[in-house]
Amino acid sequence: MPSDAKILRGRTLSFLSEPTGPEDTAAYRYLEDGALLVEGGLIRAHGDYAEVAAQAPEAEVVDHRPHLLMAGFIDLHLHFPQVQVVASWGEQLLDWLNTYTFPAEVQFADMTHAERMAGAFYDLLLGHGTTTAVAFCSVHPTSAEAYFAEAERRNMRMIGGKVMMDRNAPDGLRDTAQQGYDQTKALIEHWHGKGRASYAISPRFAITSTPEQLEAAGALVAEHPDAYVQTHLSENRAEIDFTLSLYPEAPDYLGIYERYGLVGDKTLLGHAIHLEPREIELLAATGGKPVFCPTSNLFLGSGLFDDAGLRAKGIANGIATDIGAGTSYSMLQTLNEGYKVLQLQSQKLHPLRAFHWITRGNAEVLGQVDRIGTLEAGTEADIVVMDARATPAMALRCEKATSLSEELFILQMLGDDRAVVETYVAGEPMKPKA
Repeated sequence: MPSDAKILRGRTLSFLSEPTGPEDTAAYRYLEDGALLVEGGLIRAHGDYAEVAAQAPEAEVVDHRPHLLMAGFIDLHLHFPQVQVVASWGEQLLDWLNTYTFPAEVQFADMTHAERMAGAFYDLLLGHGTTTAVAFCSVHPTSAEAYFAEAERRNMRMIGGKVMMDRNAPDGLRDTAQQGYDQTKALIEHWHGKGRASYAISPRFAITSTPEQLEAAGALVAEHPDAYVQTHLSENRAEIDFTLSLYPEAPDYLGIYERYGLVGDKTLLGHAIHLEPREIELLAATGGKPVFCPTSNLFLGSGLFDDAGLRAKGIANGIATDIGAGTSYSMLQTLNEGYKVLQLQSQKLHPLRAFHWITRGNAEVLGQVDRIGTLEAGTEADIVVMDARATPAMALRCEKATSLSEELFILQMLGDDRAVVETYVAGEPMKPKA
């Protein structure tokens, strides 16, 4: 057995499909004394401890009992340059962007600043159990270079891109249609498919891109069909009105992106709250992916995401933190607020489906379930170790927990970075030490 082989022992939970409810035990694999054989950055075996240990008798054993091992969390929408904007008081979307976000993003033209923020950003992701994320960088190529270089240093599977924005933004935070195309193309050639990196072509949203820039973004999509696309859609009523005033010929907000070839099964659309019937049908037809951002939707007062309504149309929704309008890097706290948003609409988020969502579910949205999102043999060894008794309040509540679902719900509602015992990236322990 190679020298880097090790066995991670503990209770293991991996999803095989989306659970339909607490009785759907066929949707997941839960082992009370489970083990993962990890070697070469991959999970080589997953099974009962005795069975796995027999396959590798000389491997180091890391005993995490009684903690719970799951696939590392996946965050589908956040903003790398907004790490110092989180918890900025008192605005709705457009004013919040102008007052807080844009001034912070201007600083990312400076590589020293971008590199420092990248180090802090990745520490925060890993501290909260997130091993893969999809992030917007600033308009500056330096920000994307810092983002991808730090991901490469930590060997993380990350997706991102510099925003393209050539209007309705301050000096120092605009490119041109041609610059956006040229800089994005150079970044794709440098980073897309290098190691564990993937690129997302990133027109910020229609308000900050001219038709010429969206046409350039569409050209990039045609030239690089295996790249992702990320943008924003229908977050706020005032945003929608402004957008449609800039594109008066469009049938609706999503129709703008549709016209320029930006809507497909690799398109991630942040928010997607206030959708028209035609937009919903278009998402169902094209495979476009709405991304639910509960903490930021509540923080900015944007609205309530209709998860059940979209799912009823066969649309696959992602879920994400949306740092920095989002208020926590924790996917656990994202589930907490998501549960409440859905409760307000008489929709339910059972803890089994919740943890499927932030692991396998988000991996399926990305089309990468063969690589991440489960603990199945052959997948990448991105793993989070969870302690449902991490705080006094959690420990007290756990005294009365009698099922896996109850334990997961305690993590979902009360957990945060304190519940993350360890975060493994490609089999290596990576949670920053306090």
